[in-house]
Amino acid sequence: MLRNVLHSKIHMATVTAALPDYVGSITIDADILDAVGMRVNDVVLVADCRNGNRFETYIFEGERGSGKIEINGAAAHLVEPGDKVIIMHMALMSDEEYASNRPRVALMNDDNTVAEVI
Repeated sequence: MLRNVLHSKIHMATVTAALPDYVGSITIDADILDAVGMRVNDVVLVADCRNGNRFETYIFEGERGSGKIEINGAAAHLVEPGDKVIIMHMALMSDEEYASNRPRVALMNDDNTVAEVI
């Protein structure tokens, strides 16, 4: 049996743009992706800490060092620039894989630099 479990998380990132006319996705600074092991096209669950909205989308890679956390397409109507979001990536794992799974969590600074990975 496979279980859907947390693979990695970006905790309290700041939304830098909400672009409804853009093809849907979330654009994330490549440095942040590397810190937690997320990849382009991975599906993520995003939770907005201001209003409680939650939505699924997929990742686009943003420019390294840019601090970009841009919500694109229809989901852009669910957030505002400046909102704090939690971005969660799940993975299907067997019990054996789960036993050694250690999710990587990036705790973010207000400028979208990684404060710490736990």
